[in-house]
Amino acid sequence: MNTGTRQLSLLQQLIRWREEHISEKRFVLLLSFLVGIFTALAAWVLKMLIHQIEAFLTENFDATQANGLYLLYPVVGIFLTGLFVRNIVRDDIGHGVTKILYAISRRQGRIKRHNVWSSVIASSITIGFGGSVGAEAPIVLTGSAIGSNLGRMFRMEHKTLMLLVGCGAAGAVAGIFKAPIAGLVFTLEVLMIDLTMASLLPLLISCVTAATFSYITTGMEAMFRFNLDNPFVVERIPYAILLGIACGLVSLYFTRAMDSMEDIFRKYSNPYIKLAIGGVMLSVLIFLFPPLYGEGYTTINLLLNGTTLADWNSVLDNSFFYGHGNLLLVYLLLIVLFKVYASSATNGGGGCGGIFAPSLFLGCITGFIFARFCNQFNLGPYIPEKNFALLGMAGLMSGVMHAPLTGIFLIAELTGGYDLFLALMIVSVSAYLTIIVFEPHSIYSMRLAKKGDLLTHHKDRAVLTLMNVENVVETDFEKVTPDMDLGQMVQVISKAHRNLFPVVDGQGGLLGVVLLDDIRNIMFRQELYHRFKVETFMVSPPERVLLTDPMDVVMRKFDNTQAWNLPVVDAEGKYVGFISKSKIFNSYRQVLVEFSAD
Repeated sequence: MNTGTRQLSLLQQLIRWREEHISEKRFVLLLSFLVGIFTALAAWVLKMLIHQIEAFLTENFDATQANGLYLLYPVVGIFLTGLFVRNIVRDDIGHGVTKILYAISRRQGRIKRHNVWSSVIASSITIGFGGSVGAEAPIVLTGSAIGSNLGRMFRMEHKTLMLLVGCGAAGAVAGIFKAPIAGLVFTLEVLMIDLTMASLLPLLISCVTAATFSYITTGMEAMFRFNLDNPFVVERIPYAILLGIACGLVSLYFTRAMDSMEDIFRKYSNPYIKLAIGGVMLSVLIFLFPPLYGEGYTTINLLLNGTTLADWNSVLDNSFFYGHGNLLLVYLLLIVLFKVYASSATNGGGGCGGIFAPSLFLGCITGFIFARFCNQFNLGPYIPEKNFALLGMAGLMSGVMHAPLTGIFLIAELTGGYDLFLALMIVSVSAYLTIIVFEPHSIYSMRLAKKGDLLTHHKDRAVLTLMNVENVVETDFEKVTPDMDLGQMVQVISKAHRNLFPVVDGQGGLLGVVLLDDIRNIMFRQELYHRFKVETFMVSPPERVLLTDPMDVVMRKFDNTQAWNLPVVDAEGKYVGFISKSKIFNSYRQVLVEFSAD
């Protein structure tokens, strides 16, 4: 017996033993614990690799002048990442959170095995060499892949796989940010995992386990140091609302610009053309604005803890703006403007990263600019810059991700800024209400929403998303041709058990349908059998359903036509079968029971 066969046999024995001795619910709790451990370990490895690479490359930079190596490092990072993805992974690993949403919506929680490790390596190279993206989305995809593949290894059903995917994502956020509540809320709010008593406990276990592992390995301090020197007072509430609106508008700019840039890069199929465009754009931007290098967490820490002009002016280090503190606001405004292009160029050029860190980075700078501008021009009471920098982080995250609860709890846990909880709520809600006026979907879900592949908390829509036309199409209808006469039609009717007959041409294309009720008054008159042909009494169907139509589109066609049966055709217009309301309703009830069961 070879090694592979022996391992398979041992796994089968383990699965059989588990089925006999451990109940399904208890085993899910055990798996959620393991997912939390493995996900937090992956997050720790990723952060360590990024910091080691970045420190090795930039430790000798001169803060008083621009550094030419900024023009080289990002291109090298994207180039190495592209080689790794194309030659070793051989699969697209970008848009991690979107991939998870798609896996939940269409693939029933199945994520490819290589995602357990590929995103960790690719994003560490990209970000370590200066890619202007975040490590969080790749680690969320990694965590979800760990949950999915661990569940598949033990042959868990698709509903449990979806839950384990959510556990992996929750554990990833909790582990990399040391934020267990934010991990749970992110999974419910962004990934839209349906909250039931059966799902809550596994998600909590993964979050707590991952956060605890991170506390053990990296210390008990919050990810960003923050000391509240100026408590929030009622007089600043209007300014918090205005900051939320500003964050919502910046979120809209970031989302729309990112989507447009991705469309531009999508037009090019040659990876080296993408590398040239993205690499040049990214390198020039980082050379001019060094805070765009990597995740930008150094800048965030500086703005959250700085108290004097000298502290804030250190943002200008390593750039042509060094020593020109009077241009600080202009410099930061330019960073807000160009950050989206740096992030898009990183991913579009072949790099790998997410938009968690860019959202936090932009939010921090937006909040600081808002407060600094108000104070510099005396536009009201004193606004603490560091407080509003923290509030801005929650505002941008709420706006970009359409997740106000995630923004509130994540920033509170990231910084220990619980004393600003009311202000965090005000800014997050204001930002969210602002962006949904213009953009109904988050940056993650907008691609899936355009294709009709998005699973939502709206249970009817969610169930319809989990259904597809192929599973409900019926093919036991007798086909007829347009040149048949009435006599031949009657012969077909005599052996059919349906009252609906598709009319097809020689290539199988659907021309129309014959309804039994329409010919009932002439079908027994033999003197007419050779006078009428099918083409004279066939009718056009009120609507045609494509095999690729999402189920909500199918239901809309039924509603618009008031039909009970509609023909189904493929992309070339060839007849496939019929779909009926009764078949859809039966399938709907079955999926709903599975979807809602605890």
